[in-house]
Amino acid sequence: MPRLVDRLTDTRIRSAKAQRSAFKLPDGHGLYLLVTEAGSKLWRLRYRLQGRESMLGLGEYPAVSLGMARTRRDEVHRQIANGVDPAAAKRAEREAQDDTFKAIAEEWLAKQPFTPKTLAKARWTFDDLIYPWLGNKPVKSIAAPEVLQVLRRIESRGKHETAHRTKQRVGQVLRYAIQTGRAERDVTADLRGALTPLTVTNHAAITEPAKVGELLRAIDGYKGQPTTEAAMKLAPLVFVRPGELRAAEWAEFDLDSDEPTWRIPGERMKMGDAHVVPLSSQAVAVLRAVEQFTGGGRLVFPSLRGRDRPLSENAITAALRRMGYDGDTMTWHGFRSMASTLLNELGHHPDLIELQLAHAERNKVRAAYNKAQRLAERRKMMQAWADYLDGLKKSPNVAPIRREPRSVAA
Repeated sequence: MPRLVDRLTDTRIRSAKAQRSAFKLPDGHGLYLLVTEAGSKLWRLRYRLQGRESMLGLGEYPAVSLGMARTRRDEVHRQIANGVDPAAAKRAEREAQDDTFKAIAEEWLAKQPFTPKTLAKARWTFDDLIYPWLGNKPVKSIAAPEVLQVLRRIESRGKHETAHRTKQRVGQVLRYAIQTGRAERDVTADLRGALTPLTVTNHAAITEPAKVGELLRAIDGYKGQPTTEAAMKLAPLVFVRPGELRAAEWAEFDLDSDEPTWRIPGERMKMGDAHVVPLSSQAVAVLRAVEQFTGGGRLVFPSLRGRDRPLSENAITAALRRMGYDGDTMTWHGFRSMASTLLNELGHHPDLIELQLAHAERNKVRAAYNKAQRLAERRKMMQAWADYLDGLKKSPNVAPIRREPRSVAA
């Protein structure tokens, strides 16, 4: 009569120690615990299907307890009794997990050249707004009404712009799933018009030459902290985004060259690409003046609260308010609109203006050409712009000289 296999106990499992070679502790009906040379304790199940013996891993002890391993063994035997291959069923389950919205979204996210700030926003959108409801769903099974329900939750809190951005993120992941063969269509396309339309508001900006002159004279006469004064004077000369100006570091500037330049690294740019700002003689003068206050530190415009913290987002805004310019008249971001409007009216080539504003170039070939060939042209434009602003400060009657844009190869 065959000897019965001793059933395992937790005490016996815990007391099992690693030996020079791996060994098995059987529990019966094909289930055993494999104790490796390194001391790991792995559940294994041997079974026969259609006359062929196979082995299935059931997890590791103690994460998978003795009771759980026996339950999984019994489930496998039921599958075999019903003609189901347990290994094939496990592969299908694993593939289904790999094709969840969350799995594909994480894969897509890892491929994006986002700046740290943009990545943090995307991570919050997925983790807090999308994953709790769609994360574990197979991407092929997600329907438009399910996505809309997620977006309606956001809209119910009055966050209409966030809802639109969340819809955009879901669509990006679904399109990536289509490209990688794991989905057939982007269901967010069916939600066109389903969300509350956004009211687009532009950043207030002064663009009339005479009023620009008034603003520049007010800036020159403003008395405040040296860093705030310098940032306000530099803003119209370089017209970068507020965050790019606030966090400027001295290491990014070359002021001693015959062609002074500010090179902003990609991680601080909205679009993720490094940006070159040719500096006019007026911009260099502003930087030389503030250098005596902050040149010994890392930041060009440090906060009063600490030299390792950049100038506050509200510093320029508050200064503009003290000078009498409310939010409907002029904003910090408005210096970009001011430059764009007047440079176009002055007849500078639109491609040069867009490139200097660091707007995304959709055509990659054209973008490569712009970056490689047009720095000298932009340098001339930036100096001409600074000279024009000087003229506006001196005379309220200076107006843009309209001329046909030069023909430049694109």
